[in-house]
Amino acid sequence: MIVILIYRLLTLYSWVLIAYALMSWLPMLLPQLANSWVERVLRRLVSPYLRLFDRIPTRFGIFDFRVLIAYLLILFVQRLLLYLL
Repeated sequence: MIVILIYRLLTLYSWVLIAYALMSWLPMLLPQLANSWVERVLRRLVSPYLRLFDRIPTRFGIFDFRVLIAYLLILFVQRLLLYLL
C-alpha cells in the first residue's frame, strides 16, 4: 500500500518536472509567462530536487540536462518500486 502511494507521488512529481521543463522554454515564446505565479510555484517545488544534481556536469554547451537526469532517476526508482511489489 505504501509502495503504491510512493509510486503515485513520484508520478505526480515527474509531471511537475515536465511542466517545469516546458515552462523554462515558454518565456522565449510567451514573455508574459516569465516570472508568473505558476512558474514560481513550479520552481519552488523542483529546485530542491534539482540542486542534488548541481555537482554533476549536466551542462553541455547551451543545453542543461539536469531535468532529464532527474526525471530518469524518478523513472528508475519507480521501476525499482514495481520490482518490490
